Amino acid sequence: MAEPAPALACHHFEAGRCRSCTLLPQPYDAQLAAKVDRTRSLVDVPEWLPPVTSPAAGFRNKAKMAVAGTVDAPTLGILSPAGAGIDLVDCPLHEAPLVAALPVLSEFVTRARLAPYSVPERRGELKHVLATASPDGELMVRLVLRSREAETRIRKHLPWLLERLPGLRVVSLNLQPEHKAVLEGPDEIVLTPAATLPMRTGAVTLRLRPQSFFQTNTAVATELYATATRWADELAPASVLDLYSGVGGFALHLASPGRTITGVEVSEEAVASARQAAAEADREATFHAGDATAYARALEAPPELVVVNPPRRGIGPELADWLEGSGVPHVLYSSCNPESLARDLARMPSLLPVRGRVLDMFPHTAHHEVLVELARA
Repeated sequence: MAEPAPALACHHFEAGRCRSCTLLPQPYDAQLAAKVDRTRSLVDVPEWLPPVTSPAAGFRNKAKMAVAGTVDAPTLGILSPAGAGIDLVDCPLHEAPLVAALPVLSEFVTRARLAPYSVPERRGELKHVLATASPDGELMVRLVLRSREAETRIRKHLPWLLERLPGLRVVSLNLQPEHKAVLEGPDEIVLTPAATLPMRTGAVTLRLRPQSFFQTNTAVATELYATATRWADELAPASVLDLYSGVGGFALHLASPGRTITGVEVSEEAVASARQAAAEADREATFHAGDATAYARALEAPPELVVVNPPRRGIGPELADWLEGSGVPHVLYSSCNPESLARDLARMPSLLPVRGRVLDMFPHTAHHEVLVELARA
């Protein structure tokens, strides 16, 4: 009997150059089934909706490329354990606009004489190329540099890059001077008139600034927001608090006439993006920059619905304890880690799972998203 076909053919994986997609040899259906089974074993939910699937290829809207090699022969991809560059400009996971743009960006490195940073030797300037594609084919490109030494050359050759990539909307420089495993630094220099990338997600167009977080898989993120919107509309809350609100994805999709929406996010860049998107969409929503737990604990009265979308570590004991004792009648919990979700739910025994849905945001890896609706007993 023939072996099941792998989910996706990738010559980099087959040659052993890149093994980031650890589940790639498995058929896609088997990958998804294992994620669903794992989540259900950790989170006891009475009703599970059918999982949201993803295309096996061409789904990543972000390319996070480490730069190595030489000025005349740069590599954009990952680094070997010894720090050598492995070129992945043709990675099949990326959306088509990224696949088309990455070779041009590699050529730009040579044209602007941007010395790739050598991790073993601790010299060079260009550390990463970070590119994001919108559903409309527009691009945002960020060049992560050690210093501003190359800024003049980049500005000189930027017209060439914009001509070669007509969809390129935002270009910025990010400064990360330290020798450590950190993707980017705090300082950003935008080189283009436009400073935000529009991201259509269903009925709402979000705005991404260079340092804003957005889900990796636009199609699955759109379905995540759509599912949350349907569930929230059935509950019909008059007030919603969106904690870890990011660029406003949940808050702006849940906004409707007569409903008070408040988003809280620690990143000021993300809050600025959310406010811009709210104004452009004419949706009533208020966003605050600050700590989600501190904001919630300072409330005089709880909202009717709380949405949480924390990082992998989960909401943690302090916020879970607040939710448990707050009297909030309903919670929508969006998690990228079912283990931390299970830990958080164990601290909130009065908030019982009603329904859930697995969303395959990250094919070929063990990671995924899960959305759970909770109701107070």
